[in-house]
Amino acid sequence: MKTKSFKKNKINVITLGCSKNVYDSEVLMGQLRANKFDVAHESTDDDSGIVIINTCGFIDNAKQESIDTILEFAQAKEAGKIDKLIVTGCLSERYKPELSREIKNVDEFFGTRDLPLLLKSLGADYKHELIGERLLTTPKHYAYLKISEGCDRPCSFCAIPLMRGTHISTPIEELVSQAKTLATKGVKELILIAQDLTYYGLDIYKKRNLSELLKHLSDVNGIEWIRLHYAFPSGFPMDILDVMNERENICKYLDMPLQHISDNMLRSMRRGTTRQKTNDLITEIRSKVPGIALRTTLIGGYPGETESDFEEMKSWVKESRFDRLGIFAYSHEENTHAYLLDDNVSDEVKRERCAEIMAIQQVISSEKNEAKIGQTFKVLFDRKEGGYFVGRTEFDSPEVDNEVLLEAKDNYVRIGDFADIRITDAGEFDLFGVPAK
Repeated sequence: MKTKSFKKNKINVITLGCSKNVYDSEVLMGQLRANKFDVAHESTDDDSGIVIINTCGFIDNAKQESIDTILEFAQAKEAGKIDKLIVTGCLSERYKPELSREIKNVDEFFGTRDLPLLLKSLGADYKHELIGERLLTTPKHYAYLKISEGCDRPCSFCAIPLMRGTHISTPIEELVSQAKTLATKGVKELILIAQDLTYYGLDIYKKRNLSELLKHLSDVNGIEWIRLHYAFPSGFPMDILDVMNERENICKYLDMPLQHISDNMLRSMRRGTTRQKTNDLITEIRSKVPGIALRTTLIGGYPGETESDFEEMKSWVKESRFDRLGIFAYSHEENTHAYLLDDNVSDEVKRERCAEIMAIQQVISSEKNEAKIGQTFKVLFDRKEGGYFVGRTEFDSPEVDNEVLLEAKDNYVRIGDFADIRITDAGEFDLFGVPAK
């Protein structure tokens, strides 16, 4: 017995995981809308006949969130609250047989490159002419632009190649076309994403070609900021720094996950670099682009990480003074090279080590923010929340970095617009300001 009336042609898309999944969901929804489906993203209206869950399978916590979400909607289907449940994305790519066996109320499972098959299961056609057309789930003034899919790197801890496949670059002309389409819709900031930005072009142009792509994207009318996420340190193409200096609309910002600094750990992680090479790269980047904001990500508790390895990482974090830093507790992923190693650091020690690193970074972030007091920055405002207009400088990416808060009772800015803001106060992860006179 159906307990809820719903629209059979309405589809609710649920997105879990990273910005690459956000991009994939937006493309999926664009295709569904073109096929005359009524589409919503993470709707709470409870009136959708079909639910599609785009899953994450990156680390244990992300996998558990995906499984919990699937079970929640499987129960809703059992209760007659939805008619059809489809699961796609990384978890589905990696564990389809196990998921199919354990969760019976899912109608179909699809992988990360199965969009045409997913659409076909709904009686829809994959429309090739829609390349670049998406239904944005981000605020309309910024969007993610995925420049490649998959990864060819051999990192020991990472299951991404198992879920996303090998590296495939998207041609420059196609990405420029996407950027132009986004600009006509009001997008002012492009956030370039990939498993590895710096590998871009090797497969189709036979050379690292990110600098050429950046030049073409920076020429697109209406795009005022271009931001780089997920650069790999080994084989880093230094020519992108020249373009960053030449083009005003390329943010002086770089997200470069480094994972560790101990040579023992870097070798076991198969990162293709050393402590000395890493430090030399950081020094050269900061020298070539003065004032650049460097964001990195680390792993705590990797197999075999000794107290000495961890102390080395702690000292290095203090010395390096990254503008932004995050750390994950190591997750023992099957079918990765590191899965052959003994996961010999306890969960408790992993958590403690991650907390110690973040405590160090909290002090660094606070000191760097206090140094900004009195300075004026160009700020892009994302939203209004809790009595404040909330925005970001070119040194901050949405969702993960610092924000600039402007009191709404005394000031007004339009969401999606830029404004020059003078910083008057600072917290550990927030800046407070007033309009510059």
